[in-house]
Amino acid sequence: MTPDTHKETLGFQTEVRQLLKLMIHSLYSNKEIFLRELISNASDALDKLRFEALTDDALYQGDSELKIRVSYNKDARTVTISDNGIGMSREEVVAHIGTIAKSGTREFFDKLSGDAARDAHLIGQFGVGFYSAFIVADRVTLTTRRAGLGAEHGVRWESSGEGDYSIETIEQPARGTEVTLHLREGEDEFLDGFRLRAIIRKYSDHINAPILLPAEGKDKTGEETVNRASALWARPKNEISAEEYNEFYKHVAHDFENPLAHLHSRVEGKLEYTLLLYIPAHAPFDLWERDSAHGVKLYVRRVFIMEDNKHLLPRYLRFVRGVMDSNDLPLNVSREILQGSKIIDSIRAAATKRILGQLEDMAANEAEKYATFWKEFGRVLKEGVVEDHANREQIAKLLRFASTHHDAEQQTVSLADYVARMKHGQDKIYYITAENFNAAKYSPHLELLRKKGLEVLLMYEPVDEWVVGHLHEFEGKPLQSAAKGELDLGKFSDKEDEEVRKKAESELKGLVERIRSALGDKVAEVRVSQRLTASPACLVSGAHDLGVHLERLLKASGQTVPGGKPALEINPDHPLIKKLDQEAEDARFEDWAHILYDQALLSEGAHLPDPAAFVRRLNNRLLEIGQ
Repeated sequence: MTPDTHKETLGFQTEVRQLLKLMIHSLYSNKEIFLRELISNASDALDKLRFEALTDDALYQGDSELKIRVSYNKDARTVTISDNGIGMSREEVVAHIGTIAKSGTREFFDKLSGDAARDAHLIGQFGVGFYSAFIVADRVTLTTRRAGLGAEHGVRWESSGEGDYSIETIEQPARGTEVTLHLREGEDEFLDGFRLRAIIRKYSDHINAPILLPAEGKDKTGEETVNRASALWARPKNEISAEEYNEFYKHVAHDFENPLAHLHSRVEGKLEYTLLLYIPAHAPFDLWERDSAHGVKLYVRRVFIMEDNKHLLPRYLRFVRGVMDSNDLPLNVSREILQGSKIIDSIRAAATKRILGQLEDMAANEAEKYATFWKEFGRVLKEGVVEDHANREQIAKLLRFASTHHDAEQQTVSLADYVARMKHGQDKIYYITAENFNAAKYSPHLELLRKKGLEVLLMYEPVDEWVVGHLHEFEGKPLQSAAKGELDLGKFSDKEDEEVRKKAESELKGLVERIRSALGDKVAEVRVSQRLTASPACLVSGAHDLGVHLERLLKASGQTVPGGKPALEINPDHPLIKKLDQEAEDARFEDWAHILYDQALLSEGAHLPDPAAFVRRLNNRLLEIGQ
């Protein structure tokens, strides 16, 4: 007997054991969803067989009428869901059933709180359809055979959902998968044909394959189709209820929650295609996985082809779920063909415009919904400013930031809001980028701007550095960093303040040179500041240099950063600067100069290159206070 044919018992991943416990104890209030999830899996298996059979018709083995069956046995107390789809090999069963083959698993379990309602919500985000069987079953048996394999290559998998499962190779003449649920005590409601019909019609009416149930009634025999078995997206919009749209989303996205919004459009003319796209209410755990292919499903004349956001939508819209169905692509379309397809380019461009339009409408008319969207997907949408030049203006209108207008961390201020509040004569949009919200909010670079009553956008997410690097203006108003180059306040510059600064420059020329000499090559120059009113010093990048924050991000990612040094600006009115100007002892002066520089770094949220040296210098100077 070879290792592939014997029966063996294997242990679940630790994460699976935790998950099974949660499925049983956290979703008790909505037990019926197990049927939706298992039917959805069966539907996916049919889609995969259709796709593979496009290039290998022999996979059908004379059975091309794809269907899903649901049956029940009151005496044995079992419910069975079967399909004649693609099936699984032994290796696939171990990979897909014995483990959770999804990214974000660790993050998922780190977020679990022990609160049943909240954990059920997280389970929905994670999308763990097969395991929902254990909500109602104390034992689950799965038999399957992969299309194309011989009858002796079937597999039986069985588990009570506690700590392990058994798997063995069996003879299995039928292609596809059969899942039998041995119901727990008290779950007899699912041994009723009318109850099962109601659940299927509620959750799975949209499935694009017949779902068969034993016929009910005195004189009825055989099986009958319970669902409409027609592609939901192909039906007229006025015939589809909101509940049907929501249930189709849950099927296509493997989500437990309703979406925030959907758009459904059919385009006819030179190109014919249908879009049914959804904006989810929460971010999936693999949102930041660059290689994740989940997203929009491509159909050609209602035949599933592939699921690949990379070609069907721009990368920054990877959170969108749904279906694109084209009448103009060949059925044997491949990813390579998609890459250079003008048809796909046209559909992609139109779909992108429609999604951005949907978001604009949500932002204008459903502020609460848009706030939810922005919290979940704002960082992703910001990538569009960099990636999508053609739609940059439209994306810019959708962006939200924190600002000094509210001084709150919530990103609620649009660029249009900012422009509408600009003071008379103001011709620039001021912003600052920083390591975190507090570093931006309390940055010394904002002191003069606050004094003049000029609003500043507070940007503290890593992607913001790339946003302002590509978004140079909005509605004709240039964006200007508060932390780079000379601070140009235009009409808000005060001639009297400028004269005072020039006088200070003249009086502190010697001090500036001494600080410059003490700091050496740490700074490009030292100068008297025009932007400080309360802090003793700050660091300022050149107008065309990388920002200090961006430089740190690039270094942290291992990239080579072009050499650039900031300028140190000092506040001539600050007591510390005045005292430093009077310092005659060189060692003390050098310590204070380095302390000033390190403080300026800390105020930006940066890490000191030599914290020990900073502490030593500071302690030395503090000791002098008591002497």
